[in-house]
Amino acid sequence: MTRFRPCIDLHAGQVKQIVGGTLDSASSELKTNFISPHPPAYFARLYREHNLTGAHVIMLGPGNTEAAREALREWPGGLQVGGGVDEGNARGWVEAGAEKVIITSYLFPNATFSQPRLDAVLAALGGDKSKLVIDLSCRRVPFSSSSSPPSTTTTPQNTPQTNPPKWVVATNKWQTLTDFPLTRETIKSLEPYCSEFLIHAADNEGLQAGIDEDLVVALGEWCSIPVTYAGGGRNLDDLERVKRLSNGQVDLTIGSALDVFGGSGVTLEECIAWNAMQEDEQEEKGKDEGR
Repeated sequence: MTRFRPCIDLHAGQVKQIVGGTLDSASSELKTNFISPHPPAYFARLYREHNLTGAHVIMLGPGNTEAAREALREWPGGLQVGGGVDEGNARGWVEAGAEKVIITSYLFPNATFSQPRLDAVLAALGGDKSKLVIDLSCRRVPFSSSSSPPSTTTTPQNTPQTNPPKWVVATNKWQTLTDFPLTRETIKSLEPYCSEFLIHAADNEGLQAGIDEDLVVALGEWCSIPVTYAGGGRNLDDLERVKRLSNGQVDLTIGSALDVFGGSGVTLEECIAWNAMQEDEQEEKGKDEGR
């Protein structure tokens, strides 16, 4: 069942909405859509009051630890936390109140996937994969007729990738392209280690120009565990579009277009009502199947 999932993106200790492809703290090209006058706890409280489960708190760069902890104190056990999570602090974030931790760049040292690092994080969580979300945020691969595919890559299970991928996992605030393609094979190889995937389409993030429909279709076909897509969501039509394209298998995060983040595309209340409608439809479907 597709549903709306909210977010709390933190940059320099503040709640912000940023154009994903420009997210480089060392660059003057950073484009910010919105800086909230409210602290992180305000949004955590708002989501808790409306039972918007599965919300993710993402720390974009340094200086966000206390802001993230503030959000967790407002809704212990209700938020997922990512950004800078590794084997040394994963359990600490769960103990601080995170429902789950989201692991991102740490899995890709030198832009290469590390199975030992994934194993270490899972071990730090006591082997409990229900506490782990893997972030496979990606960018499109810019192939042209004169270009050649990246060098041969392998999945965590060492299965060669034979077809050029459309997307490659991007780390370090989405600025570094890894050698890890986003394909059916790589998705399947990681599913045994986590309970969910979070996937930002970094080229669409913050632009309010529409979702990457091809990616949503692919995720709906490839993923057998919960997956949340973020990037370009604008309104209720995009929620319906994700539901249709993924056959109800992919959730959608809407950021910059949301009224609580200064947007005009859709209100939080409308998203809450849309979620409730999906739950009612699911309940009715269950009743019909039981008859």
